[in-house]
Amino acid sequence: MISFKGAQYPKDVILFAVFFYVRYGVSYRDLEEIMAERGVSVDHTTLNRWVTRYSGAIAETARRRKRPCDRSWRMDETKL
Repeated sequence: MISFKGAQYPKDVILFAVFFYVRYGVSYRDLEEIMAERGVSVDHTTLNRWVTRYSGAIAETARRRKRPCDRSWRMDETKL
């Protein structure tokens, strides 16, 4: 479980910003403008802190939830 204790913004806002930065690779200043369009006033340095603090924890949580794949798998001959 990711702890958002002490955060000034709601959990959904932080998760959206981190997801958007990681998924689309925009700059922090561009992300600041995107968040402003959605009605959230946040500075680019705050976005940097969020990504630094929460991206690793989000990735670890996703890795734990991901189902393991089979040990045995086969590749089609056409892929070689």
